Order: sequence, then C-alpha cells, then structure tokens
Amino acid sequence: METIRLTMAQALVRFLDAQVVELDGIETRFVNNMFGVFGHGCVVGVGQALQEGGHSIRFLQGKNEQNMALAAMAFAKQKNRREIIPCVSSIGPGAMNMVTAAGCATANRIPLLLLPGDTFACRQPDPVLQQAEFFSSFGQTVTDAFRGVCHYFDRIERPEQLMTAAIHAMRVLTDPADTGAVCLAMPQDVEGEAYDYPVSFLRRRVWHLDRREPTDAQTERAAAIIREAKKPLLICGGGVRYSEAGDMLAEFVAATGIPFAETQAGKGTLPWDHPLNLGGIGVTGTQSANRIARDADVVIAVGTRLSDFTTSSKWLFGENAKFVSLNICPFDAVKMDAEPILCDAREGLCALTAALRGYHAGNGEAAAKERAEWLAIADGWYNKKDTRGLTQTRALGIINSFMQKRDIAVGSAGSLPGDMQRLFRPGDRDTYHMEYGFSNMGYETNGALGVKLACPDREVYTFFGDGTYLMAHSELVTCLQEGLRVHFCLFDNSGWGCIENLQNNQGSETFGTEFRFRNPASGELDGPIIPLDFAKNAEGYGLKAYSIRTEEELVAALEDALTQKRPVLYDIKVLPGSMTPGYESWWRVGVAEVSTQPKVQAAYDSLTEHVKDTRKF
Repeated sequence: METIRLTMAQALVRFLDAQVVELDGIETRFVNNMFGVFGHGCVVGVGQALQEGGHSIRFLQGKNEQNMALAAMAFAKQKNRREIIPCVSSIGPGAMNMVTAAGCATANRIPLLLLPGDTFACRQPDPVLQQAEFFSSFGQTVTDAFRGVCHYFDRIERPEQLMTAAIHAMRVLTDPADTGAVCLAMPQDVEGEAYDYPVSFLRRRVWHLDRREPTDAQTERAAAIIREAKKPLLICGGGVRYSEAGDMLAEFVAATGIPFAETQAGKGTLPWDHPLNLGGIGVTGTQSANRIARDADVVIAVGTRLSDFTTSSKWLFGENAKFVSLNICPFDAVKMDAEPILCDAREGLCALTAALRGYHAGNGEAAAKERAEWLAIADGWYNKKDTRGLTQTRALGIINSFMQKRDIAVGSAGSLPGDMQRLFRPGDRDTYHMEYGFSNMGYETNGALGVKLACPDREVYTFFGDGTYLMAHSELVTCLQEGLRVHFCLFDNSGWGCIENLQNNQGSETFGTEFRFRNPASGELDGPIIPLDFAKNAEGYGLKAYSIRTEEELVAALEDALTQKRPVLYDIKVLPGSMTPGYESWWRVGVAEVSTQPKVQAAYDSLTEHVKDTRKF
C-alpha cells in the first residue's frame, strides 16, 4: 500500500481539499475555503498545515469564532448545501464560541464542519491554559458540549483515527436527511503527530447526492388522500429550495390548481406574484395564507419541518385536516400525524403531478380573493407614513423597491423576519435568505459575509435591528478585509422591539427591553433612551456609513452605496413599534399562570382557550 507521512492536521487539510459532491451529473468541489481564528490548539496544527501548502484551500480570517461559523453556515445555505466552509478554532473559549453556531446549523438542517482545538490527548501537561477540568472524568473536555448540538461528534485522539472520523463526517455533511453540524475535536498534540496515511485516503472522492424517489405505494396513498380534498393547501418549505425543485413545484400547482404558502426557508422558491402564492404562513404569515390554512381539509407539507411558527403552535389547522408530508427526512415526515412520503422534494412532486392527473382543487376562487385582499394590505404597510418619523415597514418597502432582481435579502431575528415574510417581495429564486429555525441574533450581520462569499457578483442586503448589531458584528471587518460590498441595513428602534411587543401583548408592561439609562431616582432602567450612533461605529471600522431619518436620506444613501467599493451600513432610525402585527395566527408562550396584574391574568386565560383548539401531536 502506498503511503505518505503527514501530520494529522496536514492529512485533514489534504483530505478536505479532495472532496467533491455530485448532483444530477454536476460535480462541485465541497471545500474551497476554511475559516479560522488562530490560537494555541490550532495555530501550530491546522494553521501550520494550511501555511505549508500542498492544497488549494483558501484561508479566511474570522474575527470571532461564533460569528465566522454563522458566516460559514450562511454560505452553505446559499449554496443549497453543495459546498461548505470548515471552521477551525483554538481550545477552550475559542472552541465554545462555536457551540451556538452548531445549534443554529443543526436546527436549520445545514451542513457545518467545526474543527475545534482540544486539550492534550497524552494529558502530560494537564491542565493547560484554557482547559476546564471535570473532576468526574479526565477524559471530559469542554468540546463535549458539541455532542448535544451536532449530528456527528468525534474526538481524534490518535492520528490514524482521522480516517474513519473524516469519512463519517463527510457522510453526515452530504446526507440531506441527516445533515447539520459536525464536530471533529482535535487534541493539540495529535494535530502535530505524524502517521503514514494511505494515499488512497487522500484521493479525489465523489459523494453522490442521489435523488430518492417515492415508492409507487407511497405515491398512491398520498394521491388518494389529496383526491378527496376540496380545500387543499401546499406548504413550500426549505427542502424544496435545497432540492432545486422550484420548476417542478410550478408544474404541480399549475396542474392541480392547489394554492400554496411559504415557510421562511421556502419563501422565494416561486415568484411572490404567482397567482397561487398566498405568501408566508403561520405566526409571521399573511392573512391570506392563514385563512386558507384554517379552512384546509388536506395540507401537503413539502420539505418543511413544520415548526411552531409555521403551524401557529399547531393551532392554525382544523382538527380534521389531514396532512401529507413529502420529506427526505423521516423525523420530519411524520410530524402532525402526516402520511409520510420519504423522498426528494423534486421527485415526490413529479410523481404526484402524474398521479393526480385530472384532479383540480376546489378552493381556487377563495384563494384568489384572499390573495387580492392581502396584497392591498401589504401595499398599505409598505406605503405607511407617519408624521413623527420613518416607520419600519416604509423603510423596508423603500429598500425592497430599490433592490434589483438578483439582489439577495438576508435576515434572522427580531421583528424584521415577520415583516419580511409577510411583505417582502423577492426578485428572483434564491434571493430570500432567512435563518428562522434558530432565529439566531447575529446571523444577519455575519451570515451576510457567507452569502456574499457564495455570490460575490451579486448585491447582498442584510436586515437587522440595533439589538442584533450590539450582540455580534465582528465580520463586518472581514467584509472590509476581503473587499466585499455588503449592505448592512440597521433598523434602530432603541431596543429589542420584537420582544417588547411580545411582552406587551402578553399583559406585561415594558421592562428590560428598551435601551435606556438607569434612572438614579427610581433605580430602574427607565431613564432616557441611550442615543447610539451606529454610523460612527461602522465608520470607525472603515465602512461607508449613512445616518438616516427620512425617506429622502434613505433613497440617497441606497444610490450612493452602489458607487462604493467597500461594505456599507445604513443607520436607519425608525419609530419604535412600527412593525406589522400578527394576522389570524397564534403563538404559544409561557404566560404566568399566577399574577396580580389583570392584563397578565387575561393573557393566561387567552392561552388556555387557544390551547383547547390546538392539535396535540
């Protein structure tokens, strides 16, 4: 057997450099870049392997481990899971910083490879700097925290273990039914240890993403249920996008006349102005989608994990509504007591289109009426003006109208995802990029970097609030470093407006959700609003920044930004509370069962009444 002597880290880099995925005859290199924040535990291991060469992987310098991992996740999502950016870190806090990103990737079914440094496998110098000791086991380290948020975890304690660990990591990273975060923890002594690796381990390896077709029996069962439907509704989830099944979905709804609604991950798969598109569904959904959903007798869930925001905490659908679920993942396919059809979204829709020949939905007229009514409401929000200042929905509408067809919108947390699922009108397929499985604050500012790396020839606009910016914005500097023009749209409403809105709607007075000075008289955080100048902050990093309080200033800034050759930030001061409300939806939250406040008591009574109307599983 031909071998080559390499350190474990050198072999890892060369292995990743040789991985390829294939779908529909098209091959794509799976790893072209690697993020890293160097420290002890990786700089003389993986860092040395990257610096020495013998590979074609480009190094990207992260500024914070969580934030670079969020950027890597966004990159893989925008690439429809066909390419990843592994993330390497030092030990201890550097490694732990990536746990949140791992949870985010796993929640969203997005492949993310994390390579945290670890303590010494030999244990000779224990405890080393940044090592947390666990008295119950010398073998436990902080990287064990990744076990709870990863689909695959391994600790490489001998250099030869890399071979099985790397193969299994790739198995999960390329499996659409079982993908998510993968962690290969790397003790820092093992990273530098040498082994005679078989050359065959480092060969070019192609992972085939074969499409899974539904069985004839599955198709017949699903078709029989749908044929009985008088008022069907299809839910388009992220799996439709990742399967690249948009054209097949268009054929299916055209042939059957079945109206469809969109999850956050599925939005933009078909045009917003498609005559059967009812818009977003659920807690942050449209009036049109939620009304049709409430009345549906059969729901066809395609490529969606049916989260509580999609189902309105299982309240949205009638007790007798039947579910048919087309999903590659068995775990998701059986939710809502659905008839599970285990298949690739494109292949499943293709089979159902043929099986339903001659069938036509009976609720097309009702759907068209609801859709027309909703579009008028949406126009009203986009054009809503207020003499006191700029509203959030008006600012969003101006930016949406300014964006070109291929420009990409990014979002994740706060009140903006609700406004965007209800109102935003994507220009083209794959131009609406929303992380709403984990709703990870900070994804917007850092994920925008990943999206821009995935699509460097397109404009990327990312939408977030001041609360998100204060939490995590380190990769703005990486955008500057890489010469990437990203449009950072910061909506400043002086606090966590989304959570304040939730707080108030459940009977509580505003408390701890606005950014105010502490009041010496009361001792509480109820003093004046803290005047924060985010434009100056961004300028200090080297970005082009704009301070915006009016429509005219916003339009002028958007136009000027296209002349810049660096990232830009729009510091948009919007009126607090100027987001859209919910439309015929409900979200279950843990309201206090006992309270002296009448409004909280009323909110709890409302909760108990709504729970009576929910589906239980």
